[in-house]
Amino acid sequence: YSSRHTKTVATAAAIVIGGSVFAQSATVDQVLEADLRRLDLAQESQERINGVVERTRSLADDYRAINKEIEGLKVYNRLMTAQTNGKQATLDDIALTMEQVDSINRQIFPLMERMIDGLQQSIGLDIPFLVDERNRRVADLKDILERSDVSVAEKFRKVMEAYQIENEYGRTIEGVRGNVETDDGRQLTVDFLRIGRVALFYKTLDDSEIGRWDKTSKSWELIDTSFASQIKKAISIAREQAAPDLLVLPLDSPEDVQ
Repeated sequence: YSSRHTKTVATAAAIVIGGSVFAQSATVDQVLEADLRRLDLAQESQERINGVVERTRSLADDYRAINKEIEGLKVYNRLMTAQTNGKQATLDDIALTMEQVDSINRQIFPLMERMIDGLQQSIGLDIPFLVDERNRRVADLKDILERSDVSVAEKFRKVMEAYQIENEYGRTIEGVRGNVETDDGRQLTVDFLRIGRVALFYKTLDDSEIGRWDKTSKSWELIDTSFASQIKKAISIAREQAAPDLLVLPLDSPEDVQ
C-alpha cells in the first residue's frame, strides 16, 4: 500500500507541476499576442495620424496656394482696371479728336480753296516767268482738292509746298532759254534773266535786242543794248557758269516798285 500510495502521490504531483508549467506557457503567449496586437494597433494609429497630418499639410499647402492665386488675381484685376480706365480715356480722347478733326476739316477746305485762289491771282499779277509750270501746279492743286483718295493732311501739304516754291522764287535768280512774243507780234528765242520777283529781262541770242518786263503796263519794253554784257554775265551766274559778282542792271527804283 505504501509503495503504491507513493507512486500515486508522485504522479499527482507531476500532473500538478505539468499543469502549472502549461498554465505559465499559455499566459506568456497571451501576453506576447496582446503585445503584438497593441503594436499593430499603435502602428495603425500612427498610420492614421500620419494620414491626417499629411492631409492637413496638403490642405495647408492648398490654402496657401489659393491665397497666392487670390493675391495674384487681385493684382491682375487692379492692372486690368487701370488698363480699362486708360483705354476708356483713350477712347474718349479719340472721340474728342474725331470731333475736332471734323471741325477742322470743315474749316480747312475753305482755307485751302482761298489759298489756291490767292496763289493763282499772285501768279497772274507777277512777272511772267515759268507761267505754264506755275499755272499747271495750281491746276493740280485744284484737282487734288476734289479727290477723295487723298487725305486732308496730304492736300494741305501740297498747298503749303506750292507756297514754299513760290516763296523761293523771290530769293533766287534764274537764267533760262525760251520764247517771247513782242508787242509787234514777233516770236523770238531769247535768254531770260529773272532776279527774284524784282525784274525780268530777255536777251536775244545775238545780243541785238534787250527787253525788260514793265510791271505797270504789263508788257515788254526795249532798253539800251549797253546792258547786254551785264545781263549775259548775270545769266551765266544764275546758271552757275560764273562766280557771283557785282552787276549793273536797270532795275526799278523802290518808289517805282511801290
